[in-house]
Amino acid sequence: MTDNARARKLADRIQVVVAETLDRRIKDPRLGFVTITDARVTGDLREATVFYTVYGDDEERAASAAALESAKGVLRTEVGRQTGVRFTPSLAFVPDALPDNARTIEDLLDKARAKDAEVRQVSTGASYAGDADPYRKPEDEDDETGTDETGTGTDGSSEKNEGPASA
Repeated sequence: MTDNARARKLADRIQVVVAETLDRRIKDPRLGFVTITDARVTGDLREATVFYTVYGDDEERAASAAALESAKGVLRTEVGRQTGVRFTPSLAFVPDALPDNARTIEDLLDKARAKDAEVRQVSTGASYAGDADPYRKPEDEDDETGTDETGTGTDGSSEKNEGPASA
């Protein structure tokens, strides 16, 4: 069983090695503006998943994915050479969904801001439907205890403790 810290360190090193190798050694014209965002290694250190983003449209994303697949062997060789592990993990490239998720969240926040502005505009100059403070407040201290002047509760029971009831 492998240490999770070791897997995380290897994943971080793979991320750096793949990014540097893409920048320096891979000269594929299909490769667009690729950013390696994350890498994850399985617990047995046999497989590595590399997450990436591509700046551009869908056509550039597809071309960059094809370029990464064709450069997989060179990248794996470089990872093996620079990490020095006994078994070089196989690489799998996965487009990172983070930018799409961030764009979706930004759109939802813009909609919420628009709705808030609409509610704020409608509520300008509006008044309360009832009293400003709808909660009842006690008139005097007798109402707070729930007893009247005779010493009996508002439900008709006496406050005196008469002991256990006999059956």
